[in-house]
Amino acid sequence: MQRRTILKAGLGLASLPLLSRFAFAADQKPVTFWYESASPENQDNLKNLLVDPFNAAHPEDSLSIDFRGSDLDKQLRVAMLSGTGPDVVFTAGPSYVAAMSQAGQLLPLDDYAKKYGWNDNILPLFLELGKYDGKLYALAKTYETLGLFYNKTLFAKNSWKAPTTVPEFEALADEMKAKGLVPFGAGNADWRPANEHYVSIILNSIAGPENVYKALTGAIPWTDPAFVASIDKLAEWWDKGYFGDNYFSLTLEQAFAQVATGQAGMAPTGTWNFTNINPYFPDNKAEPGFVGFPSAKGDPIYPLGIGSTLSVNAKSDNADGAATVLDYMFKDDFYSKMNSAWQGEWNLPLKDLSKVTLSDKVPPLYTETMKNLSAAVSDGKYGYTTWTFLPPATDTYLVSGMEEVWLKKIKSTDFLKKLDETFKSEKEAGKAPAVPPRT
Repeated sequence: MQRRTILKAGLGLASLPLLSRFAFAADQKPVTFWYESASPENQDNLKNLLVDPFNAAHPEDSLSIDFRGSDLDKQLRVAMLSGTGPDVVFTAGPSYVAAMSQAGQLLPLDDYAKKYGWNDNILPLFLELGKYDGKLYALAKTYETLGLFYNKTLFAKNSWKAPTTVPEFEALADEMKAKGLVPFGAGNADWRPANEHYVSIILNSIAGPENVYKALTGAIPWTDPAFVASIDKLAEWWDKGYFGDNYFSLTLEQAFAQVATGQAGMAPTGTWNFTNINPYFPDNKAEPGFVGFPSAKGDPIYPLGIGSTLSVNAKSDNADGAATVLDYMFKDDFYSKMNSAWQGEWNLPLKDLSKVTLSDKVPPLYTETMKNLSAAVSDGKYGYTTWTFLPPATDTYLVSGMEEVWLKKIKSTDFLKKLDETFKSEKEAGKAPAVPPRT
């Protein structure tokens, strides 16, 4: 039982018979929540901003978080298949939700959405992305985008400007290489799916969001020439050394840190890396920059991604408690406190942010970027991330298949042929995530 709950109850509780006090504690219903990796600082943030205040406000429930690290996905699949697992289900995105919903592992949330007003409080697009077969099964924990981080101090020193077109981007990368810099701060040592960050970028930047949408809805195949040109371009960047020599041995954080130190010029990556700005840029006396990724047409591209989703286990013994935890997160107060402490991982898709107040310690660059992403979503000018919109087997193959292209084991056309075959099979089986119409 939480100490703060005892204190809140007052001294009268201390005078209760011992048996009664045990009975009071036993009445609490546990709510288990398995989480991925988090730094010690962010584990404290979850304890101080979620677990402790939730338990204080809801003495009938006892929320606990178990950090499972990079093995969360595997452990979760095994547990859910056996009918166990946590009450609050954390997945890596909508591609997992469709398969788990189809298997009956997740509880429909429509009644809770009505009860708690989620249909009015959450951006409609993200409610649609959490649906399967017309029912709501997941809420987006964070929505994110891919773009180009860079070292503004390094850029000013070399009189460089943030590129807006692909040719400008390539010319800048070539100049960086000539100066002995690694153009991309990139690595996948601790997260192999980092490969798909670059595939998502290139598909939207070269083929364009409209073509990606057509492929996702089955209007054109993934073998379309526009996608061949995209994968060929990504392979060309690899061959030219833009990714450096240590891609397979650098972790995501180590790779991003190279941008702050000036060893790497740019990082084509996602907004989750805002959490790594304060640990590295100030110490290196460098200022960070971020722009939408350059495109063939010159307009910045903001591929839309859902970094993770939150659901309720269909086999939960405390489904009401788990849903109450979800509702606790989707509030202005929690959004304000968590995003003030931990940027890039808790951009909850609330419809109205007018009551949200962030700490003055939050980098203005983060606020500006989130506004740009929100505007892109509202205007229907967003792109698509593979981990959000592809079904699971297709997405898994994309991660390994891109490496085979880079390492000259297969050609782009062979990669896309297998990708297309896998996608069609999963789409026919009803495992593809929802793809809302473009507005």
